Amino acid sequence: MSENSQHENTLFQMIGGEEAVRRIVEAFYPLVQDHELLGPLFPTNIDPVMEKQYLFLTQFFGGPPLFSQQYGHPMMRARHMPFEITAQRADAWLGCMEQALSNIGIEPELRNLLLQRLQAPAYHFVNTDN
Repeated sequence: MSENSQHENTLFQMIGGEEAVRRIVEAFYPLVQDHELLGPLFPTNIDPVMEKQYLFLTQFFGGPPLFSQQYGHPMMRARHMPFEITAQRADAWLGCMEQALSNIGIEPELRNLLLQRLQAPAYHFVNTDN
């Protein structure tokens, strides 16, 4: 398998690369900010959070390692420890992501692949039963 065909088979390439990741992030964060469980976790100026999410999702879906290049190893569980993450918040986060993916027109089969990829980390961040 050539290097090019390996890159073509990543979720990053399947969704449309950098432009698609930007669209996901831009569709996702208004939903998060408006969500009663999630909104309070985020600062008023969401731009830095959105940029980090763009960098992370690019890398997480198989694109260039932008997050690691700028911030080092993602260590996402540790980065989320200061926040009260419950199973209900993980569900809500995934629900907002599903809605964002739908809103930007990601086909159902690909949307399901993306959500499956995100499900384990979302629940791995749970750090409280409340």
